[in-house]
Amino acid sequence: LYGIRVGKSFYCQGTPKLKIAGEPKNIIIGDNVKFLGDIDLRNRENGKIIIEDNVLLESVRLVSAREGVIKIGKNSAIAEGTIINGGGDVLIGENVLISTYVTINANEHKMAKNDIIKNQGYIHKPVIIEDDCLIGAKVSINKNVTIKKGSIIGAGSVVTKDTKEYKIYAGVPAKEIGERKYGN
Repeated sequence: LYGIRVGKSFYCQGTPKLKIAGEPKNIIIGDNVKFLGDIDLRNRENGKIIIEDNVLLESVRLVSAREGVIKIGKNSAIAEGTIINGGGDVLIGENVLISTYVTINANEHKMAKNDIIKNQGYIHKPVIIEDDCLIGAKVSINKNVTIKKGSIIGAGSVVTKDTKEYKIYAGVPAKEIGERKYGN
């Protein structure tokens, strides 16, 4: 695996796409990790990708650049079509469920009027998803956002601001619409 560190009982269905322009040792895969479908791992400069124990990834792309760290916590699962771009840090907690076609961007293009956009570079800020969160299908999470512990983000939402613990959010932009309750 070209110097990538891989833990015990790693399962990979298919051949991952590896575009490693940084250090292979900066990609760390824990124990009992499962890759299903087309997994695309990319790093540049000093970008790091850390996948902790018991994580399930299904047809996702992880891109870590500059000094950014993408870290996926224990027992989390990320579904098909999700793309995580980390020029800044993307820190995903434990027991997090991320549905299909989610985009998480720890960066965005600069957009000054006096130069064309493609020449301006990027602004990098972190994205943090704390433990026990559920992110619905086709959600977009912008840079400089913390999704607090226990939050639920409804399908199709665009998250531009921090959430509160155990609250439910939906919409464009995402707004609080409810809260998690005890019970079955």
